[in-house]
Amino acid sequence: MRVLVRRCWGPRPVGGGAGRRPSPQWRALAGLGGEDGRGTRVREKPPWRVLFFGTDQFSREALRALHAARDNKEEELIEKLEVVTVPSPSPKGLPVKQYAVQSQLPVYEWPDVGSGEYDVGVVASFGRLLSEALILKFPYGILNVHPSCLPRWRGPAPIIHTVLQGDTITGVTIMQIRPKRFDVGPILKQETIPVPPKSTAKELEVVLSRLGANMLISVLKNLPESLKNGRQQPTEGVTHAPKISARTSCIKWEEQTSEEIFRLHRAIGSIIPLQTLWMDNTIKLLDLVEVNRSVLTDPKLTGQAVIPGSIIYHKQSQKLLVCCKDGWIGVRSVMLKKTLTAADFYNGYLHPWHQKNSQAHPSQCRFQTLRLPTKKQGEKIVAMQQCTK
Repeated sequence: MRVLVRRCWGPRPVGGGAGRRPSPQWRALAGLGGEDGRGTRVREKPPWRVLFFGTDQFSREALRALHAARDNKEEELIEKLEVVTVPSPSPKGLPVKQYAVQSQLPVYEWPDVGSGEYDVGVVASFGRLLSEALILKFPYGILNVHPSCLPRWRGPAPIIHTVLQGDTITGVTIMQIRPKRFDVGPILKQETIPVPPKSTAKELEVVLSRLGANMLISVLKNLPESLKNGRQQPTEGVTHAPKISARTSCIKWEEQTSEEIFRLHRAIGSIIPLQTLWMDNTIKLLDLVEVNRSVLTDPKLTGQAVIPGSIIYHKQSQKLLVCCKDGWIGVRSVMLKKTLTAADFYNGYLHPWHQKNSQAHPSQCRFQTLRLPTKKQGEKIVAMQQCTK
């Protein structure tokens, strides 16, 4: 008996008619198996032929897990594994390309996706739009390893925004991608974990990459059943995680609390150092630390009126103390032409300025918010996680 499956999304293929056989993807989604349009039998169980799309450290962990599964001849989960990545200005290439080359895996550079036959695609932090035509080439569609609890933090930088907003719970979602819309496909598997206190985005990325890799293997072991039991994402609780630009790194001393500044540092400090303005010079704050209560009782901090951005060098702790909206942050090192310790910056810049301008009010020598121009074409955009659109 032939069973026809209605197309659930996307336009009808060109030249399609009412009696056209459904594409192999829809047969697979319905658990029907069968043959594709070329007469090749659609596999109903492992081992799978996988085409992997990825770029960075997060996606490399998923690729590593797939590679290990391919080499595990006892389980017979992966038969073929090939890789698609994006061009990189670095001679070494991106982490995924480096791993693929070292592991002697076939690797293609986008938009080249090879010409082989595959059962399922896997995407992790790829950062490119995949067309419906490409998705339909895979009988079981394309899975996405997304480092958030969707629908929270849809978009290219979920881990950064998790840290930036101070979330206490995060996780990984294995979903099936849909064309044209961003991170809205059905959820096949989702697990949550607590966010370690004061963890950086880079530290959290390591934890989530391992979790995501393990979840991906679990889904592939029961792929048809996982697809059949996929659930639509909730319509409530949707948030977005846009790309991060250099403007995000500019501290707003009058507006941001110490906690917000520290979260910003933990979220993006490893890729874009926080920036501020001092005497018309751009300064990068490299090493931010919390200020001990004992330091906060120093008469220098309590005995005078200060405004946000004011800088005091605390000799005992060898830190620059900078006033923000609700208190103080500590800075151990900065970059002004070159990297300077707090003591170097004080001896070479702050102290000489105060000696030369002894009659000036201390507020004239404070950090001020750096106002970068609005984004222009070609401005560098940074996203730690670039998940597939």
